[in-house]
Amino acid sequence: MTEHATLGDFDVSAAWHVAGPYPFLARLRREAPVFRSAQLGAYVLTRYADVRAAYGDPRRFSSKGSLTISRSLTQETRDKLGEHGSFLSSFVANVDPPDHTRLRRSVSRAFTPRAVAALEQEFRRLNEDLLDRLAPRGATHCAADFVTEIGHEPSVKLTARFIGVPEEDEAFVQAHVKDWFQLFLSPQPPRRQLELAASFLDYLAYVDRLVAERAARPRDDFTSLMTALIGAELTHREVVELISTILLGGNDTVPNQLGNTVLRLLREGCWPVPEPLLAGASEECMRIDGASLGSFRYAAEDVVLHGVTIPAGSLVLLSTDSAGHDESVFPEPERFVIDRPNAGDHLVFGHGIHFCVGAALGRLQLRTALEVLGRRLPGLRLVPGQEVAYRRSLVGRGLTALLVEW
Repeated sequence: MTEHATLGDFDVSAAWHVAGPYPFLARLRREAPVFRSAQLGAYVLTRYADVRAAYGDPRRFSSKGSLTISRSLTQETRDKLGEHGSFLSSFVANVDPPDHTRLRRSVSRAFTPRAVAALEQEFRRLNEDLLDRLAPRGATHCAADFVTEIGHEPSVKLTARFIGVPEEDEAFVQAHVKDWFQLFLSPQPPRRQLELAASFLDYLAYVDRLVAERAARPRDDFTSLMTALIGAELTHREVVELISTILLGGNDTVPNQLGNTVLRLLREGCWPVPEPLLAGASEECMRIDGASLGSFRYAAEDVVLHGVTIPAGSLVLLSTDSAGHDESVFPEPERFVIDRPNAGDHLVFGHGIHFCVGAALGRLQLRTALEVLGRRLPGLRLVPGQEVAYRRSLVGRGLTALLVEW
C-alpha cells in the first residue's frame, strides 16, 4: 500500500500511527477500503460510508464483547484478573439488543438536557477556579504543561462530582483509570501487564465499595441513581462497569480531546476562537484530531464488502479516524476549516443505537473550556522548539505533554 503499510501496518508502537497516519489511510480508502491488519488481527473499514453503515447495522456488526480488547494479555495476567478479565462484558457499548436497549434506557436518565445544562455552570466554575490559581490576573508571563496542569483537572473534577466520587479520592481514581486504559486498550509488556492488573483490581474494589455505600446511603449523584435500579433494571456488575467507564471518559477521553483541540487551534493561528465560531470549531477539531480513533465490532455473519469477504466471527475496526478524513464527505480533509459546514457529521461519537450517550456533555465541556480559556488566556501560545508526542493506543489519541505560555 505505502511505506507505512509495509513497515508498520496498524502497529501502535510506531509513533506515526497515532500522530499522522492520514496518507496511509487515504491510500487504503482508495485502494483497499476493507483491509486486514496483521498487527491488529482484524479487518479495518476506512471509508466514511462503510463505517457509518456498520455502526448502524448491529445485526451484522455485533458489539458483543467488542470492547474487551484483552486478547493481548498474557496467561499470567489473565490468571491474576480471574473473572475480571472480561471486564466491560456488560457495559452498554459492549452488548447488543435487547440488553443494550435496557442498559441505555437506564443510563439516559442521568443525561437529560436539563441535567447536562446544569453541569455546564459547574464545569465553567471549575475552569475559572483553576485559572485563578494558575494564571492570576495581572501576571506578566506564565507557562504550563497544558496536558497535566490545565486540560485534565476540570473534567476530572466534574466527572467525579457527577459520579459521586469524594474529592479526596479524585487523584486515586484518576491514576487507576489510566492504568485500566493501558491494561485493556494499549499493548503492554508482560511485567507491566501484571502491575496494571493489580492496580485495576484495586480500582474495581474501590468502585464496588462506592456502590455499596450509595446503596446504604443514597445521595444526589449518578451512582445513587444507578444503584437504586439494581435488581429491577440493572445488575450490580452492570452498575460497576457503567461507573467505571464514565470515569474513563471524564478522566481520559474528554481531556485528551481538549488537548488535541488546543494544539490544532494554536498551530492554525485560530486562538482565541470567536464565540460565534466555538461550536463549529469544536466539531472541526473533533473531526480532524479526534480523541477516539474508532470502535471494534465482530462480524456476526460473513460480510462481503468491496469484493472482500469478512468471515463470521472476525474482529472489525470501524476507523472513525479515517472516516473523518474521507475526502468524499469532507473536501480537502487535511485542511482545517473553522466553519466547515458539515464538520459535525464526523463519527467520533459513533452512530445509530450506540451513539455515545454522553455526547452532549462531551460537546458542552469542549465548547465551555475553549470559551473560558480563550477569554482568560487570549495570548496563549506554544513554547517554541518542543517535540509534540502522542500516547500510543489502539483506540485513542492523546498528547503526552503540551508546553504552553502566555
